[in-house]
Amino acid sequence: MDSTACIALFARQGIPLAGLFVDYGQSAVDAERRAALAVADHYSLRLHQTRWSGGMPKGAGLIRGRNAFLLLAGLMEVGASSGTIAIGLHAGTPYYDCSSTFISAMQVIFDGYADGAVRVSAPFLSWTKRQIWDFCRHERVPIALTHSCEEGPVPCGRCLSCLDIEALRAHP
Repeated sequence: MDSTACIALFARQGIPLAGLFVDYGQSAVDAERRAALAVADHYSLRLHQTRWSGGMPKGAGLIRGRNAFLLLAGLMEVGASSGTIAIGLHAGTPYYDCSSTFISAMQVIFDGYADGAVRVSAPFLSWTKRQIWDFCRHERVPIALTHSCEEGPVPCGRCLSCLDIEALRAHP
């Protein structure tokens, strides 16, 4: 939902967009790929896809380095010499890679590779999950096309992502 909200936010501003789907060995890879393809189709986006092989399977919960890996995959795979690589991070999580310190550190790395021509954007970094949910509802973001369960193709109802979505739906 958070990445799709990013698409909606930038599309609303008329910014040319492309998407990136990364298979990094996550448990819900097939469901996430289907969702990414459906969202790309909805927004008429080109969707780049890449797969990291050789890694250990990833389960639910904290995956150390995930957001840094995704941002660097964006820098490497999309191949733009300038522009913005956005990620749907939000407030309310205890993870380092969901903080302004992390985004600043990643920008330093990007500046080293792209001499300041590629920006890292986390437009929802100070927003709660509820604020993103409300934005999605207001902007008619196709939430039903997205996939949030960390464990598999069917919402497990136990992982943090499922619990977040259930709480948002229960109290719209």
